Amino acid sequence: MLTATIASVLGDVFGQIRLFIILWIPPLLLGFLVYLMWRIVKMMPRTAPAELKPDEESIVRWHDVAGVEEAKAELAEIIEFLRDPARFERLGARVPRGVLLHGPPGTGKTLLAKAVAAESGAAFFSQPASAFVEMFAGLGASRIRKLFDTARKHAPAIVFIDELDAVGAARQNVGFNREQDQTLNQLLVELDGFNRSDVVIMASTNRLDTLDAALLRPGRFDRQVYVSPPDLLAREQILNVHVRNKPIDESVELNSIARATAGLTGADLENICNEAAIRATRAGRDAITAADFDDALERVVAGLKTHRTVSEQEKRVIAYHEAGHALLAHVVGRGMAIHKVTIVPRGRALGYNMYLPTDERVLATRDDLITNIVVLLGGRAGEQVALGEVSNGAGDDLERCTAIARAMVFDWGLGESLTTRTVRADNFALSENTKRQRDQEQSQICDYAYTEAIRLLEEHHEALERLASKLLERETLDREDVATMLHDVQRLGTLAFSRPSLPPRPGAAPGPA
Repeated sequence: MLTATIASVLGDVFGQIRLFIILWIPPLLLGFLVYLMWRIVKMMPRTAPAELKPDEESIVRWHDVAGVEEAKAELAEIIEFLRDPARFERLGARVPRGVLLHGPPGTGKTLLAKAVAAESGAAFFSQPASAFVEMFAGLGASRIRKLFDTARKHAPAIVFIDELDAVGAARQNVGFNREQDQTLNQLLVELDGFNRSDVVIMASTNRLDTLDAALLRPGRFDRQVYVSPPDLLAREQILNVHVRNKPIDESVELNSIARATAGLTGADLENICNEAAIRATRAGRDAITAADFDDALERVVAGLKTHRTVSEQEKRVIAYHEAGHALLAHVVGRGMAIHKVTIVPRGRALGYNMYLPTDERVLATRDDLITNIVVLLGGRAGEQVALGEVSNGAGDDLERCTAIARAMVFDWGLGESLTTRTVRADNFALSENTKRQRDQEQSQICDYAYTEAIRLLEEHHEALERLASKLLERETLDREDVATMLHDVQRLGTLAFSRPSLPPRPGAAPGPA
């Protein structure tokens, strides 16, 4: 009887415990999870976007943008439409809904967008594409809707999205919607023009090939404007803009500076003008001199002057290295007038040659490219001819030689036999024999150029010694010094190189006896 009573009491107790577990443990566990998530959210950084307002701080006018005349001509119609839309609508025309500016960094894409907004009188809204990429789904799309809603309220307006590839990269074939895909979809909807009035979207990117194809179709980005690096005339125009408010000495020739800055962008030129002004200020001068611009150019191109401890033997090796470059540039370099030769270390370089291009060239023949390789290998050849051994100082020269020879064979069809097709490294359909052949041709171009560099320096060994001795004495030679020392050395220009012979391919028919 007692046992039955105890069992009944225990059963009731366990029943109450089980009922408590069933009724209260799940809510308590859920509450703990909610509290844990709340604490995690509280610890996360806040990413609330700033209030969207038209950019009125930096006013850039059309005359502040130089060296991009083709791009300015393309964008002039946008300005005219935003100023007088009725003139175009009379004939049924509509403003291009989107304009995509693409090109290398520093060429003035953002500057162009600001100038278009200022000249047209439209409100300018600028946002980096990274501002739309968030961790949580829907936030980026919400910010794009807010941006366009705000722009419509200030119409006519221009919406500028910088570095579009951060949000407009090609979508992946996956089975779920990523945050970036939702953001891109919202941008595509806005570009389609629903409920838009006098709102033009402009965007910039350095990586046009990575953008989603849906972004680039007509009706979204109607125009794609390539902003190219400036040529000689454009560089001079850009320099005139940047020195407009700076006192310039009469010794400064902007045309010469423009010639010496081939390949640099507008941002680089602005940096050179600023560095020259800083150097003149530190020297206590009232105007910027040509020497200030020369030093600024070297600082931007080669880096800061370093005070490395170099032994006399190493300095001798560097002198022969740079003398080899300079001598071959004088003998065979086409459009490579020597501007300065120095063995003073700057940046990572222990010495360097600066050239003043005599013409602006777009195309290069096979002989031109091999001649460039000969000049690049002149440093190592100079060490070999003068000292009988070479050092590890030609690493950058070898990298550039390899890149040129690789492009000649792989991309441009300028090899010995592979002249009618490309044989790029990413073409996995190539046979092993073709791969072996292209690698052989690439190496033979560099070997042939090195042999020619050795031959030319041996023929002008006395001039090489003379130039290296003067470098050891003075450390830096300008173009007048080099011209005086090499006055008796004949200039040959670009050499007509014969094609290096290759071994016969397996199975090839024998030639005539």
